[in-house]
Amino acid sequence: MTLAFAAKRLRLPNGSWNLIARSSHLLSMQAPIPPLFRQISMAAESVASQLTSSGLLRTQGLIGGKWVDAYDGKTLKVYNPATGEPIVDIPCMAGKETNDAISAAYDAYRSWCKTTASERSKLLRKWYDLLMAHKEELAQLITLEQGKPLNESMGEINYGAGFIEFSAEEAKRVYGDIIPAPLSDRRLFVLKQPVGVVGAIAPWNFPLAMITRKVGPALACGCTVVIKPSELTPLTALAAAELSIRAGIPAGVVNVVMGNAPDIGDALIASPQVRKITFTGSTAVGKKLMAGSAGTVKKVSLELGGNAPCIIFDDADLDVAIKGTVGAKFRNSGQTCVCANRILVQEGIYEKFANALVKAVQNMKVGDGFNEDVVQGPLINEASVKKVDSLIQDATSKGAKLILGGQRHSLGLTFYEPTVITDVKNEMRISREEVFGPVAPLLRFKTEEEAIRIANDTNAGLGSYIFTNSAQRSWRVAEALEYGLVGVNEGLISTEVAPFGGFKQSGLGREGSKYGMDEYLEIKYVCLGNMNKE
Repeated sequence: MTLAFAAKRLRLPNGSWNLIARSSHLLSMQAPIPPLFRQISMAAESVASQLTSSGLLRTQGLIGGKWVDAYDGKTLKVYNPATGEPIVDIPCMAGKETNDAISAAYDAYRSWCKTTASERSKLLRKWYDLLMAHKEELAQLITLEQGKPLNESMGEINYGAGFIEFSAEEAKRVYGDIIPAPLSDRRLFVLKQPVGVVGAIAPWNFPLAMITRKVGPALACGCTVVIKPSELTPLTALAAAELSIRAGIPAGVVNVVMGNAPDIGDALIASPQVRKITFTGSTAVGKKLMAGSAGTVKKVSLELGGNAPCIIFDDADLDVAIKGTVGAKFRNSGQTCVCANRILVQEGIYEKFANALVKAVQNMKVGDGFNEDVVQGPLINEASVKKVDSLIQDATSKGAKLILGGQRHSLGLTFYEPTVITDVKNEMRISREEVFGPVAPLLRFKTEEEAIRIANDTNAGLGSYIFTNSAQRSWRVAEALEYGLVGVNEGLISTEVAPFGGFKQSGLGREGSKYGMDEYLEIKYVCLGNMNKE
């Protein structure tokens, strides 16, 4: 049976980071499992079987080109969030395995950094081609372990593979400089050289894209990597690593370890052979990594938490604003770092916008991601549900009003109703903390100046959005917002060709685009003297 045919058979009826500690996977399953979930479970088993036969369902770590278990035999389970059931066991690795992976990456670096840009480009292009050739299987794998709808998973494959393609192209454009010398007998020039071994720590919400966004430019620049995927979603990373081997990328250039997150993190930041840490995840953990890296003075790139404002002005095109807001808020069940966390609506259209948003959101179908009609899957685990509930309860206890949703979905487990809540104030927890769930909090504002003040009143500064038909206003507000990304009349702004990163406590450095390449390079100045002598 072909994978395409298998995917069609999986169209069921509708309804159907973390570095410090692994959030609880024990989903509430005290009640008997309904027949529909048994059907979903059987479908998931079918997907797993197909992935196993294709060689993409890997359940071991990758160290120096070899697939290995944890040295002490310990394992962890990976769960399907749509059913709460385990998919596979993975090795629970720790410091010893990580140190061996670092050594393998360091040994491989000695030869990999000497390969030509053209050679690295060709190998990355082969990796990209394989990712695209297997995008259906990889998308199914993402939906299986992360829960997002299959269409979104397919979109992530295109997006994530794009970083490998862009890096393959940009590898040949890492240029240095010639500097006019102040003395006639000297020549001055600048070289860009790879930083060395990179520790890449990725989150669970985008299991492929958050890895390729780091690994693509690292390899293109001549670095080698030790990848630490989330224990919640390691299978996509392992599948991508398998395809890197098939592409001909040498052993030790790409390594993958997962398991005991604190031990792995400690090994990466303590090793003098690791010269850079790149991390996507919470601000709290990013601060710990930054502090830990000080001991060996590593380069650090951090893409941390967000608190994105989405500002809707009176003069906005309502249809454009609703479409953009829904895309920015509810993609991946609200589990993205650039989700619209606070929706600021000017008072002249506040009620009209709220009613239109409810109308758009109430038609969203919630369910297992393999259903072609589903646009919202489950939250990643029970801890996420409890956090969302806590923020909503705090807001409503302080005067906010629920006008849609606001509770666990009737499907149970970690499915949550798409939610709209009005009369939210900037002082409420839901305005101060990253929700990471399908909740749209609406705040009211009067003037442009007030909107900018509210939007910037946060320690975060990653994504932001503006909806207005005034060109002058779009320029003024975009320049005034203290954010690394600004979408104007657009809710989906991430792309591999543009720089991604934040201001303030949302992080350091940039990923993607030509600017992201510099994060993996050292600048060397060379002065040649006595040039006028024979």
